Amino acid sequence: MEKLFTVAYLSELFVGAQDDIAEQIELIWGHIKVLLVVPFVRIFMYINLVMLIMLFTEMVYMVVVVTTNKLFGKKPEQRYKFKPFEDDAELGSSVYPLVLVQVPMFNEREVYQLSIGAACRLSWPSDRIVVQVLDDSTDPLIKGMVEMECQSWASKGINIHYQVRDNRKGYKAGALKEGLKHDYAKQCEYVVIFDADFQPEPDFLTQTIPFLHHNSKLGLVQGRWKFVNSNDCLMTRIQEISLNYHFKVEQEFGSITYAFFGFNGTAGVWRMAALDEAGGWKDRTTVEDMDLAVRASLKGWEFLYIGSLMVKNELPSVLKAYRYQQHRWSCGPANLFRKMIFEIMRNNRVTLWKKLYVLYSFFFVRKIVAHIVAFTLYCIVIPATVLIPEVMIPVWSTIYIPTIITLLNAAGTPRSFYLVVFWVLFENVMSLHRTKATFIGLFEAQRANEWVVTEKHGDASRVKTETQQTQARFKIGERILMLELFVGFVLFGCACYDLAYGKYHYYVYLYLQAIAFIVMGCGYIGNQVPNS
Repeated sequence: MEKLFTVAYLSELFVGAQDDIAEQIELIWGHIKVLLVVPFVRIFMYINLVMLIMLFTEMVYMVVVVTTNKLFGKKPEQRYKFKPFEDDAELGSSVYPLVLVQVPMFNEREVYQLSIGAACRLSWPSDRIVVQVLDDSTDPLIKGMVEMECQSWASKGINIHYQVRDNRKGYKAGALKEGLKHDYAKQCEYVVIFDADFQPEPDFLTQTIPFLHHNSKLGLVQGRWKFVNSNDCLMTRIQEISLNYHFKVEQEFGSITYAFFGFNGTAGVWRMAALDEAGGWKDRTTVEDMDLAVRASLKGWEFLYIGSLMVKNELPSVLKAYRYQQHRWSCGPANLFRKMIFEIMRNNRVTLWKKLYVLYSFFFVRKIVAHIVAFTLYCIVIPATVLIPEVMIPVWSTIYIPTIITLLNAAGTPRSFYLVVFWVLFENVMSLHRTKATFIGLFEAQRANEWVVTEKHGDASRVKTETQQTQARFKIGERILMLELFVGFVLFGCACYDLAYGKYHYYVYLYLQAIAFIVMGCGYIGNQVPNS
């Protein structure tokens, strides 16, 4: 009996000690929470709210300016002199300036015929145009096919040159730079660039060259992209929404206000003098096109964007290819900002307002803040406030401003308006990838100069057929994204906690966003093309 009493007493003592430890831990956590966690989450929230306001005001301002200009402003041919070229009985075709058309490519089995054919069909006197195919392909079979295609067009009287290099130094920038070293290229007054999946209409040169020829201050004329495979899958429809906003608002705004915008790397015409004065192509970042545009602008050259001039091209329809592209597009601008910030500040050839526009609006808000705030506010701060209810997020930052931003983005693509919810969820998932790439660029980490050419598939319907045939052979391990899955499960846990204990109904959004992260983390979006 005495033994039983002793055991019971020890058990009660042990349980009491456990309760004491639990109470002490809870007390310590309470102090840490009040003194450190809550203030940190609150400060982090305020930082994100400031970034959100910066992005919001920038977007609203741009949309207002572009809309006002569209309703009451001048068209490109009214702002700049435009006079079509006419044949001269005495001078003949010599009245037309000599134009170089560069088509860089790398293992472009599916689209090389489309791009070369479109370049060779451009409407311009045959003795005043030179087509240059810059082939960096590593596959001997593809190189042979591209060379044969060039020979085929040469036999039809087209002045076309097939150029290869011993190495891929500088990637696309290196190929373009090497191509300009040839004697026939040096004689040209203008250079046009089309990536391998771009198919310009025959009148592209007649719509652009006159602007440059009659306006000595213009250094670049940029066309707009038209997506031939936007209906391929949900991912391409979502990309169309984002890119239409970029062209219809960001590019148009830069052109009509400061005569500056980022060169899109293709579907544009450069004045050789502007390219040379800017220092030519540089391969110091993965956005050699933006690098060149900024340097040329700092030399005083003006740019013109023509939204009505559309060039067909292909959107990435495979998630893996799209992620590589977005890494390059997010990391490169941040890295360029890091390398050029002081050069821009010291420049004395452009106005202070233009320098502020380039540094603040073009780089800081659109290329850095826009990527970061989409992830940190909606995928970190909101879940954190579910667990730390002492921090309250203003309603305007979770409902009103995000709704307006979404509508402004979707307005450029009315046919996809019903997809805005998917667009929000998809963009928030991709914001994780873009945020990571942005910080890699800012701190020039290991993958800062990673360059992976975006895959092209040419015929979208054929890709879909291949997808159906090979779906069974596609291994889940080849498309799994661990970081996205981790964030997805964390958000799902926060949604469950908010459903049980919360009072702001964040779980509605968190469940949807968690599902989006998990679905994309498993690779179930876009066309599923297995690794070869």
